[in-house]
Amino acid sequence: MPYATPRAPRRAACPFSPLPLRPLFAMLGTALLSAALPASAQIALTDDAGQHIVLAQPAQRIVSLAPHVTEVLFAAGAGKRVVGVVAYSDYPEAARALPQVGGYSQIDLEAVVGLRPDLVIGWRSGNRDAHLARLQAMGIPVYLNEPRSLDDVARSLEQFGRLAGSEPAARAAATAFRARHAALAARYAGQPQVRTFYQIWDRPLMTVNDEHLIADVIRLCGGGNVFGSLAQLAPKIGVEAVLAANPEAIVASGMGEARPEWLDQWARWPQLEATRHDNLFFIPPELIQRHTPRILDGAERLCAQLETARARRGATREDGH
Repeated sequence: MPYATPRAPRRAACPFSPLPLRPLFAMLGTALLSAALPASAQIALTDDAGQHIVLAQPAQRIVSLAPHVTEVLFAAGAGKRVVGVVAYSDYPEAARALPQVGGYSQIDLEAVVGLRPDLVIGWRSGNRDAHLARLQAMGIPVYLNEPRSLDDVARSLEQFGRLAGSEPAARAAATAFRARHAALAARYAGQPQVRTFYQIWDRPLMTVNDEHLIADVIRLCGGGNVFGSLAQLAPKIGVEAVLAANPEAIVASGMGEARPEWLDQWARWPQLEATRHDNLFFIPPELIQRHTPRILDGAERLCAQLETARARRGATREDGH
């Protein structure tokens, strides 16, 4: 399953050996330095979990606990400060060479500590609470990131820039992102709505509700998320629910650049409006399931696909279905 899918219910943390003394002394020294410095020299931010984070100075050694966090750090001009990442941190190319500390849902805590970070940036809905709590208990500052809208992506760029001391580059990236977002919004404002089903995965069949970042992309393009009112961020649903919702367009990702075979399985239900008009669309997951500036690349594709769906209204498939 693609990394950006919110994780399964959290399980207890794995056993972990005691913290080595050297990292502990280093962190205690950082804490004492923070207390000694004037408030004006500190960096104070509130993260996406409502936690107040205080750093004595811009972070010099950052560990990223999610692929999207890694990508946003590089986009914010802080790539040189990143000393560790999790699996699937494959963009930009420079991120591939960094030491890995496990996966976003199974963090190797000893590996994190061994990198001597002065900041860890985690993913609120992707990392396990037990792992994050253990890092915080060790005295390591942990900033939690959780973008739920396109505006949040720009804000993440700015926040990461402040944390890493790369504010000019981060502000420039955020400004460019907002301008591109505004241009897409102006282009597709007022378009007739297209009832859209976004399929994260096949087994189990999963989608997103209206609080998810992907739903904000759907809204940007003039789509209506047919499962937007469901309570869970990434709910599991049944085929019967999709047939009852009868979306006009079905959009799926998958595991990589290849169109997943299971997307075209919806052709087995010719009564579906999306099938009848051949509106079964694919977007590579890294362009729409990662909370990064590249999500606007995915948005451009989705907007074009929904325009195709509008143009096909009233038409039927050539095979007679």
